[in-house]
Amino acid sequence: MQGSGQEEEEEGDAIGHAGASDDSSEEPEEDEEEERRIREGFIVDEDEEEEQEDSEEERRRRKKRRKKHHHRHRDEDEELDEDDLELLEENTGAAFPRRITRIRPGRETESPPAASSSKARAVVESSDEDLDNDDFPRVQDIHNIWDDERAAGRDDDDVDMDDMDNFIEYEDEEEAGGAMDENEREERRRERRRLEKARRRAFGSRPELAGIDQNAWEEIHEVFGDGHDYDWALLGDEEAVYEEEQAKPEMKYQDVFEPSEIRARLLTEDDDLIRAQDIPERMQLATSSLSPSAALSLHKPLTENDLDDAASWVITRLSSRKERDFFRGDGQYHHLLSDLVQAITCALRYLFVSSFEVPYVWTHKRDYISHFNPATPRAPVELLSLDDLWRLYSVGQKYRSLLERRAALDALYSRLGVTDEYFQNEVRKRVETAEMASDATEWLGMKYREEKKSKFDVSFHDDEEQGEVRKHKTPSRISAYELAKKTIVSKLAEGFGIKPHEVVLNFISDHNTHFVEEQELNPLAYAEQFVDPDATRAQPAEELLARARMIIATELGKDPLLRQEMRNTFKSNALISVLPTERGIMKIDEHHPYYNFKYLQNKNAADMLQSPQFLNILAAESEHLVTVSITLRPEAKADFERKLNDAYASDSFSDTARAWNEERSRVVQEVLEQHLMPVGIKWTREWIREEAEDYLARQCAQTLRERIDVAPYTAPNMKRGDTPSVMAMSWGKGDPHKDSIAIVFLDEAGRLREHTKLDNLVNTENQDEFMDMLKRRRPDVIAIAGFSIATTKLSRRVKELIESAKNSGDRSDEVPSIPVIYVHDEVARIYQHSQRAEDEFSALTSLGKYCVGLARYVQSPLNEYAALGSDICAITFEEEYQHLIPKEKLLTALERVLVDVVNKVGVDINRAVTDSYYQHLLRFVGGLGPRKAQVLVKKIASMGGNLVNRDQFIKNGLLTTKIFLNAAGFLRIVQDSELKPSKNRHGEDIDVPDPLDSTRIHPEDYELARKMATDALELDEEDVHDEHPSHVVSLIMQDEENERKLDDLNLDDFAVNMFVANQDKKRHTLNVIRMELVDPFGERRADFVLPGDWEVLTMLTGETRRTLRVGLIVSVQAMRVKENVVIVRLDSGIEGVINKRYLTDAGLPPPQVVKQGQTLSGVIIDVKLDLAADQFSVELSSRETDVSAGDSQFRRVKHDENWNHAQYDRDAEMQARKKRAEVDRTRRVIKHPNFHNFNSQQAEAYLEKQQRGDVVIRPSSKGSDHLAVTWKVDDKLYQHIDVVELNADPTGQTAGSKFVVDGTHQFSDLDELIVNHVQAMARKVEELMMHEKFKPGTEDDLHLSLRNFVAANPSKSAYGFTLNRKRPGHFNLCYLANKNSTVQTWPVRVTPEAYYLFDTPAAGVPELCDAFKIRQKSMSYGGGLGGPAGGKTPYGGRTPGRTPAPGHATPGHMSVRQVGRTPNPYGGASTHPSAAPGAYPPGYGGMSQYGAPPQYGAPPPAGFQTPSYQQPGPSNYGQPPAPPGVHPSRAAMIQGNSWPGGF
Repeated sequence: MQGSGQEEEEEGDAIGHAGASDDSSEEPEEDEEEERRIREGFIVDEDEEEEQEDSEEERRRRKKRRKKHHHRHRDEDEELDEDDLELLEENTGAAFPRRITRIRPGRETESPPAASSSKARAVVESSDEDLDNDDFPRVQDIHNIWDDERAAGRDDDDVDMDDMDNFIEYEDEEEAGGAMDENEREERRRERRRLEKARRRAFGSRPELAGIDQNAWEEIHEVFGDGHDYDWALLGDEEAVYEEEQAKPEMKYQDVFEPSEIRARLLTEDDDLIRAQDIPERMQLATSSLSPSAALSLHKPLTENDLDDAASWVITRLSSRKERDFFRGDGQYHHLLSDLVQAITCALRYLFVSSFEVPYVWTHKRDYISHFNPATPRAPVELLSLDDLWRLYSVGQKYRSLLERRAALDALYSRLGVTDEYFQNEVRKRVETAEMASDATEWLGMKYREEKKSKFDVSFHDDEEQGEVRKHKTPSRISAYELAKKTIVSKLAEGFGIKPHEVVLNFISDHNTHFVEEQELNPLAYAEQFVDPDATRAQPAEELLARARMIIATELGKDPLLRQEMRNTFKSNALISVLPTERGIMKIDEHHPYYNFKYLQNKNAADMLQSPQFLNILAAESEHLVTVSITLRPEAKADFERKLNDAYASDSFSDTARAWNEERSRVVQEVLEQHLMPVGIKWTREWIREEAEDYLARQCAQTLRERIDVAPYTAPNMKRGDTPSVMAMSWGKGDPHKDSIAIVFLDEAGRLREHTKLDNLVNTENQDEFMDMLKRRRPDVIAIAGFSIATTKLSRRVKELIESAKNSGDRSDEVPSIPVIYVHDEVARIYQHSQRAEDEFSALTSLGKYCVGLARYVQSPLNEYAALGSDICAITFEEEYQHLIPKEKLLTALERVLVDVVNKVGVDINRAVTDSYYQHLLRFVGGLGPRKAQVLVKKIASMGGNLVNRDQFIKNGLLTTKIFLNAAGFLRIVQDSELKPSKNRHGEDIDVPDPLDSTRIHPEDYELARKMATDALELDEEDVHDEHPSHVVSLIMQDEENERKLDDLNLDDFAVNMFVANQDKKRHTLNVIRMELVDPFGERRADFVLPGDWEVLTMLTGETRRTLRVGLIVSVQAMRVKENVVIVRLDSGIEGVINKRYLTDAGLPPPQVVKQGQTLSGVIIDVKLDLAADQFSVELSSRETDVSAGDSQFRRVKHDENWNHAQYDRDAEMQARKKRAEVDRTRRVIKHPNFHNFNSQQAEAYLEKQQRGDVVIRPSSKGSDHLAVTWKVDDKLYQHIDVVELNADPTGQTAGSKFVVDGTHQFSDLDELIVNHVQAMARKVEELMMHEKFKPGTEDDLHLSLRNFVAANPSKSAYGFTLNRKRPGHFNLCYLANKNSTVQTWPVRVTPEAYYLFDTPAAGVPELCDAFKIRQKSMSYGGGLGGPAGGKTPYGGRTPGRTPAPGHATPGHMSVRQVGRTPNPYGGASTHPSAAPGAYPPGYGGMSQYGAPPQYGAPPPAGFQTPSYQQPGPSNYGQPPAPPGVHPSRAAMIQGNSWPGGF
C-alpha cells in the first residue's frame, strides 16, 4: 500500500500539470492504470469493513492521497503558511507537505480547477464553516482535517460515505470509460451520494453499522457530550484567522522602506502621478523641485475663457516699471499698451493653458511677446523680458489661486441658499485678491451663521441614532456680537437709520446713494424703549447703546469692501516706526547691525520694499529687542475717518440728528480702532515682508546668474566654448609641517586621469615630479585655491617653476605656456565633504576631492552649481542678509536661474544617459524635472543608451506630447557629418540622424529651417527631392560660405510675408535659425569670470572690505623686526608692515621698541593687493596718537534718515542718569588691596577662582555708611557680611574709623576685621571640614551615608556634619539613631569665637561633638540639657581631638578625608606672620568667655596685629607646605597651634 501511495502521488503530480484538457478520454493509458488501482482500492475497502480497528488509519491515508492531488499552479499567496501546517499537524497527528492552499470565501469568481483523470481529481479545501453548512455544495476535500474530531457530531452515514467514496466513484468513472468530462462525473457523484445518504438516514443505518444502539449513543452523549459543546471557543479563533488572512495586503515597497527614504528616492504616489501626467514637472509642484519637501500642486489649469480677466488682473501687478512705461500718458511705450495686453494674454495662454514653461516661451515664442510692426520689421520692441515672464508666471499662479477661492466662495453662497443682492451685485464682483475672498467668506459666515449651521448639519437616513452621550463642557465659541445679535439690542441697532452695507456703498461712491432715516427721539430716549421691564435683568440705556454700536461696528469692520479700502489706504500711506525695548536699549549699541533702525520713525512703507531693512526689523522684533508699530499718515487716517463719517451721518441740523451723528461717530471710531486698523496693520506687515523677501531672492538669483551664465575657461589657442583640460592644486591650510599639496588632472571630458600628492615644491624630487606630470598631461590651465593665505606662496612657486622651465634652453619647447589662475571654491568646499564625492572618488583624500571640485568649476560652473541640488542654499550669494530669506523662496529663485541657463546652453541627451555627473543638468530642461528626467534616462538606457534623432522621443514613447514640445529644442543629439537614407532596402522607415536635431531649432520650425537653407543655397525643391528632408541643412552647415549666404537672405521680407499670409510672427525665430545653421548650439554665454583681488583675499582669509577698511584698529603680531620696519601678521594670516615713522611718536628704532612675537595694536592706513604677483599686505600705524583716537567712527553703523532724534536723546539721557546713579551709589575710593567696586555677582565671579577664605570688600547697596564683605566659604558658596561704618565719610573717598558686624563685633580697621572676624570664621569652618565626621557634598549625600552606615552596623547610631548650602558659613549636624528612625538635622552656627549648636557654644570641634552627645543623651532620657559645653570626649573615644606632639602633625587639611583619625589642624610649629601670637580673638587664652576650658594649643591672649603687612620672621622653618586649595596664610593660621613656649 505504501508503494501504491507513492505511485499515486507521482501520477497525480504529472496529471495536475497536464490538466489543460477537460476530456479524460485523451488519457487511455492512465485509465488502465486507474482501473487496476481501483480494484486494489476496492479490496482494501472490503477489508476495512472486517477490520474496524484500522478504519481511522485508512481514513487518514485516503485524506493524504487526496491532498497530494492538489493542483500545483495555485497562486503562492493562497498557500497555507508554516504556522497553519504546524497547527494542523499538532491537532491531527498527521504530517502535511509544505504546499497547501485554501480557497477563501468570496473567491468564487476565480477560474475553476483544471481537469484531471479519475483519481487525480481537482479538489478544493473548504473551511470549517463550509463543512458545517448543509447548504454549501459538498466537494471532495483535499484533506478533511477535522474529520476525526467531528466524528462524534456527524451522522454515521457521512462516515460510511467517506469510507465507500472511492469504491463508488471510481467504479462509475471506470464504467464511463472516459466518455464523460469532469463536470458530468462530479454531478453524478453528488447525486449518488445524496441518494445513498437519504437511504441510510431512512434506515437509521449509522448506529447499526457502528454496532452501538440508540440508547448507548444517548448515554455516551450525556456523559461526554456531542462534540459541539466548545464550538463557541473555536469560532472566534477561526474568524480571527480569516480576518487576518483577508486583511493581509500585498507587500509593497512602502511596507519595507522608511517614508523618508521613499521620498528621497522619488517613489511616493505623488511622484508616480507627476511622472505620468503630461504636464511639465515644475508646473505640477507647489514649491521648487530642488526642495526635499516638494509637494504636489492641486490647482486647476486656466481655460481660454479665463485669459482676458487674467490678463487684466496680471497687468496691473506685473511691475512698477511696466506701469510707468505703459500706463502713464507720458510713458515711453504708452502707445503700445494694447500690444502689451495682447502679449500678456499670449504668455498666459502658453503658460497656463498649453502648459509651456518659461524657457520654451522665451526661446521659441518670443515673437508673440514682442511688438512686430510689418512697416518697421527691423525695430521690434520687447514687451516682456525674461524676468517679466517669470514674474508673470508667479502672478498668474496667484490669479489661479484666486479663481479657486472665488469658486469656493460661490459654492458656499449657493449652499447657504440665501439671496443677498449686496453680495451678488457688489461684493462678488469686487473680489480681486485672496484677502478679499477670505474677507467675503468670513462676512458670509458671520451674517448667515444660523443658516450655515442648519445647512451643514447634514444627517442621512441610514445614520445610526446617537444616544444621549454626556460630553465634557467645551469652551464657547460664540462671540459677543452673536450674543448681542440674538437679543433686542439688534433692533436698537437698526434704529441708527441706515444699514451697514449702505454705509459702505456711500463710502466707495463719490456721493451718497443711501440716506439716513431720521429718528424722532434722541439716542438715549430711543434706547429706553428697549430696556427690559424686569428690573432684575434690566440694563442701562447707555449699555444698550454701547452694545448696539458694537453690532454695527462689527458688521462694518467685517465688510470686505471696506477692509479692502483700508488696505489700499495702508499701501500708499503706511508709516513704519521702531522703538527699542529695555533689553534693546542696552544691547543695541552704535556698532550693532540693528542700530540702523533702532529709533526709526515714520518711514514710508513703499521705501522699504526694495531693501532688507524690514526683514532685519522683524528679526530684531523676534529677539525682543525692538517693537514695531505701523500707522497711517495722520492726514490719510483723518481723511478716511471723515469720509466714513460723511457716508454714515445725517444731513439734518436738528439737535436729535446731531445726537445721533455723535453716536454714529463713536461707531466709526470703534470700527477704525477695533477692526479696520488692525486688519490694515497685519496686511501691511505681510505685504512688506513678502516684497522684501522677493527682492532679496532676486538679488541672490542675479548673483548666481553672474556666476553660472559664463562659458568654460578659454585658454589661449582654444575655441570659445570648448572645455579645457585642467590641473587643480591646493595646499589646504598651508601648514608646511602638516599639509601636503594635492594635485589632480581632469581631461576635456571631465574624467579624472591622474592625481598625486607632494609634500612641497621646494625639494628637487618633488619639483621634478610636478614638472614631469605637467609635461605629460599638458593641461590647458592650472587652477589654484586653498584655505589660507599660504596659497599665494603655492601660486608663486608654480609660476616660478613654469617660468624657469621655459627659460632653461633646450627644454623650453617641452614646457607649454600654461596660465595659473585662482578659482572660486564655494562649491568645491561643499563637494569635498559630500556623499556624492565619496561615491565618485572614494580613493581620493578630502583635499583631493576639493581639487576635483575646483577643476570641474573651471570646466563648467553651471554643472557644478546644478549638481548641488538643495545644498545650493549653503552657498553665500548675499553676504549679510541671505539668512533672512525663507529656504523655499530662495530655492525657487535659484532654480529659475538654473533653468534659464541650462536651457540656454542645452543638454546632450546621449551624454546625460551615460555620464551621471552631467546628468544633473537634465532635470532643469524645460518640461522635465527630477522625476521625469529619472524615468527618461531609464527608458533610453533600456533602448541601448543612444538616440539617433528627436523623433524617437515620440515614436518610442520616451516623452509625452507636451513634455516633448517643451524639451525638444533644448535636448541636443550630436550627429555625424554624413546623412543616411531614411528607408532601408526593403522600403521600411528607419531612424536616421537629422542635423537639425543638433541645433536649438524646435522641431515645429524644421520646415522653416529647411526652406531657409534651400534659399541660401539657391536650390529648387526638385534638386533635393530624393534626399533626406534635412539634406540641404547639412549642405549649408558644411558650406564654407554659409554665413555670407545666410546673411544675404532678406529675413525681414520673409517675416513680413509670413505675417501677412498666416499671421505668423517668426522674426526672432528666423534670427535663431540663421545663427544655429552657422554655429549649432554655439556658445551664447559671457566669458569665464576670474575672481578679483578682493574675492581671492576673502576666499583665502575671510577678510572683506568691511573688515579691512582704512582706519580700523586690528591686533597684529610682530614676526620680524628690522632696523626700519616691523613685519607683522594679522589673525587672518595676512602680512603687514609698520614703518619706523609709524611705529612710535618718538621715532625710535624698531629693535628698541618691539620684540619678535610681541602683540601690537595698529591702525590700517593702506591695503595693498597685487593679484598678479600674489601679494596681499596691509600697512599699519601703531603710534599712540593714531591708536588712542580709536576706530569707533569707522565701526559705527549709520542710522537711517528717518531717525527719532528726540527719543534717542531721551533714552541716552536716561541711560546716562542710570550710570551716574550707579556710580554715585557704588563708587567708593578705599585704599585697601581687598577693596573692589563690585556688586555681589561680580564679587562671587572674582572669588570663583580664588582659594577658600579669600575676601572681597566692596560697596554696599544699603548706603554710603555700609560696606559689604564677601568671603569664599567653599566652591560656589560665598558669605556676604554687612559692615556698618560708624564714622563714614559722606563722600565715600575714605573708610570709617570703626566697623561693626552683627551689632556686637567692633573693629578699628579693615585688616582687623579680616583677621579677627573673617579669617577666624574661616579657621572654624576649615577645622570642622577637616573632621572625620564632615561629609562633603549635599545634605542628601550625608543622609545616604548615615543610612548606609547604620544599615551595616545596626547596633550603632551615626552622625555627621555638612555645609548648609542655603546659609553660607553655617553647618548642618545630621543624626540617625537607628535604621528605623528618620534623620534629624540640627543647625550649627559658626562665629569667630565658637561653634553654636542651637544656643550652646563650643570652642572647638571636640567640644561641639561633646555638646551634641550630651544634648542627644539628655533628650533620649527625657532630661534637661546638660551644663555648659565644657565636657570633653575622653582621648581614644569616638571623637578624636587630641593634638599630636609638636613636629608630628599632619598638614592642616587634606583633599581626601581619612577614615579613622582626622588630622589635627593645630599640629606643628609655625612662625608665619598671620599665625603670630595675638592673631586670635579674645577668649582663646585661659578660660573662654563661655566658661569652657582653654583649647589645647591655643595661644595666650596678646595684642592684635595686622597680619597682611608684617614681614615674616626668621624662624619659619619647619612649617608644612600649604595643601592645594588652601590659602597659605590661612593654612599657617590653622597649623599654628604649637607655639614655642605656648604651654
